[in-house]
Amino acid sequence: MAIEQIDIEEFLRLSEERPVLDVRCPAEYLHAHIPGAVSLPLFTDEQRKVIGTAYKQQSRQVAVKIGLGYFSHRMEGMLSDAEEKIKNGAEKGTEDNRVLVHCWRGGMRSRSVAWLLDLYGYKIYTLKGGYKAFRNWVLDQFEKKYPLKIMGGYTGSGKTRVLQEMKNQGATVIDLERLANHKGSAFGSIGEAPQPGQEMFENLLAIELFRGLLKSGVLTPEKTTEIEDEIWLEDESRHIGSVGIPKTLWNNMRESPLYFLEIPFEERLDYIISTYGTFEKNQLINSIVKIQKRLGGLETRNAINYLLDNNVKECFSILLHYYDKLYTTALYKRENIHDVLNKISCKTVDIRNADKLDQVSC
Repeated sequence: MAIEQIDIEEFLRLSEERPVLDVRCPAEYLHAHIPGAVSLPLFTDEQRKVIGTAYKQQSRQVAVKIGLGYFSHRMEGMLSDAEEKIKNGAEKGTEDNRVLVHCWRGGMRSRSVAWLLDLYGYKIYTLKGGYKAFRNWVLDQFEKKYPLKIMGGYTGSGKTRVLQEMKNQGATVIDLERLANHKGSAFGSIGEAPQPGQEMFENLLAIELFRGLLKSGVLTPEKTTEIEDEIWLEDESRHIGSVGIPKTLWNNMRESPLYFLEIPFEERLDYIISTYGTFEKNQLINSIVKIQKRLGGLETRNAINYLLDNNVKECFSILLHYYDKLYTTALYKRENIHDVLNKISCKTVDIRNADKLDQVSC
């Protein structure tokens, strides 16, 4: 079988169906990778360092010989590893033998593994330009102008739940907080997995944007640049925990229609208590301490003391008033706020608030 080298968007379309093998070294994969790809390193981190040093200090030929020596010892084990990972990554019951392979720049590592897997009987596609080409593609995605709609509302409005319900109903929704493993406040890391690095967050976000366009049918041979369907996002600060929304995309968000769920304070307070009230006191206290400069010394002490006395409602009431004030200030700092803001009155926190969005146009 012939090994085919394909461009990034064809590679990504195929990756929705077939396994992707990242043959870079473990450290490269751990830093960031194409979402959904599995690690099948051709060289260890140390071996890659040895090859790189030989390339710089001696010659390309010497480096290639060293690499081939490592590869010859790795082939049998790599084939077994690849077979297992391809089996796990393929759809159950399928006889499709297509496999995607990439390295850093589409060079020796991916060609070597592609040759081996092709010899074994797989249909291999390699990524033109490798992971470096993917990263350039990722950054390009954030420069596009997307038709966004933004879900807003004070803390405790259940925005994420409403967006999930909209997604269940067929809307194109990107959950930024899920991608970031963070709920976007000083308390946002509680109960979450460790955050991805900035590069990995951007990779995940770019793929979600791409999938949104695939879902809408925009990315077809006939439609390669047209962006029509709306994409829903939650209103966020520029930074979500330790990761940041790319500036151009964030500016796109700030200029887009904002649908603001207006829900009574007490209803939101009850929701916040049900969401955060079961977390350990030490975790909550550590998060309160993070905002003490802006919250103020007195309110910080009151909130912590209420928490220690098991009066969660009064503690969270202080915190919710603080976040309401913070959100209001940020909201009305937008120069175009009166052009984009659509307030939607809701009696309580409920996923059925999603239905009210159909009644509002901007």
